[in-house]
Amino acid sequence: MALQSINPATLELINETAELSDEQINQKLDLATKTYASWKKTTFSERSKLMQQAAKHLRDNKARYAKLITQEVGKTLAAAEAEVEKSAFACDYYAERAETFLSPEHIETDASDSYVRFDPIGPVLAVMPWNFPFWQVFRFAAPALMAGNVGLLKHASNVMLSAQAIEETFTAAGFPEGVFLNLAIGSKKVEQIIRDPRIKAATLTGSEYAGSQVAMQAGEEIKTTVLELGGSDPFIVLSDANIDEAAETAVIARLQANTGQSCIAAKRFIVHEDVAQEFISKLKANVEALVVGDPTDPKTIVGPLANEQMVRDIERQVSESIAMGAKVVTGGRKPDIKGHFYMPTILSDIKRDMPVMREEVFGPVIPVYVVSSIEEAIEVANDSDYGLGSTIFSSDTNKAKELAKQVESGCVFINNQVKSDPRLPFGGVKKSGYGRELSHYGIKEFVNIKTVWVK
Repeated sequence: MALQSINPATLELINETAELSDEQINQKLDLATKTYASWKKTTFSERSKLMQQAAKHLRDNKARYAKLITQEVGKTLAAAEAEVEKSAFACDYYAERAETFLSPEHIETDASDSYVRFDPIGPVLAVMPWNFPFWQVFRFAAPALMAGNVGLLKHASNVMLSAQAIEETFTAAGFPEGVFLNLAIGSKKVEQIIRDPRIKAATLTGSEYAGSQVAMQAGEEIKTTVLELGGSDPFIVLSDANIDEAAETAVIARLQANTGQSCIAAKRFIVHEDVAQEFISKLKANVEALVVGDPTDPKTIVGPLANEQMVRDIERQVSESIAMGAKVVTGGRKPDIKGHFYMPTILSDIKRDMPVMREEVFGPVIPVYVVSSIEEAIEVANDSDYGLGSTIFSSDTNKAKELAKQVESGCVFINNQVKSDPRLPFGGVKKSGYGRELSHYGIKEFVNIKTVWVK
């Protein structure tokens, strides 16, 4: 069965990739295993030079790769270029710091010498999503390869051009064949790869269901996993917040450079009653100023959703919430243009049991829930199955820092939108997953943390 890429703005078929046979998969697993035997013996200096070459290749081909991203997932060219640049930054970051992060840690005990060393574990499978087709992969691959592992990518079926470009990047940079391999397969073949003894660990960014399946399969094989799953991030606006800044940031936080199709996009807007009307009014003006349309047009801010199912899901969540009493401030419909578009939408009069509060909404919908106290704001923020990121807007940063202790999420951003950064750990709690990516924490997820004790 061919894996298809369809441009969500034009609805044109732009690529078909034949799915690998079982024999081809076996050959790639053999190659990865053989390559790992020599790759793990390379020095950090050798790996660093290659990873810096990968960063250079990404920057040299930024325009070409950005066009691929825009064609496959519909994000604007500016956002796609920023994604490629961020991927290059991750390569440089780990090229420069991996050796320091993984240097042996000497610990004083009753031994003459005792220390902890960090050794690679082998081939790691990465199951990655379509919404940030380059960044999600590089934030796994850069640390994993610098640690001495090899990577195998099962990318989303609709972004095979991006997957091929990523493999091309590592090849062009001079990495040995087999250090990073793209597996052109559908989801049905993931389990056999996870269960293969040549695969030592797996990481997934994706849906709660997909994560639970990977965790179950890997768990039965006693293999390490890192999961970054869904999110329903709260965006809390307190009564002392700068409302102009909060309303401006809210739009950016909701859209997250990809029409809101991001796990870490703000999805539940929890606003104190003293400033709710002002916030909604300014938010409405900001949203209605957005340009919706062709993602290749420099004036466009909001592109299409990835596919027709995404549009149907948003329509259902909005219509069911309206039936339960939500009011449309602006938007709430599909525009009369070709492609998988949905107008940026603000909803008021929100109740906790509405779909736009209970479910992850993967698109440009901003539900505003009004609270009467800080305590209620925290309680509503934590009233979710998810715990990926969160935002608090307040002019009193000390108060916001204290409230950050109470928020059940993997990160809290004060007076700014949630974003991932190679310098900081990234991951969630509850049904948003477990484990951490990025920073020195992320590179240690896929190593053998080994104690050495000398008499």
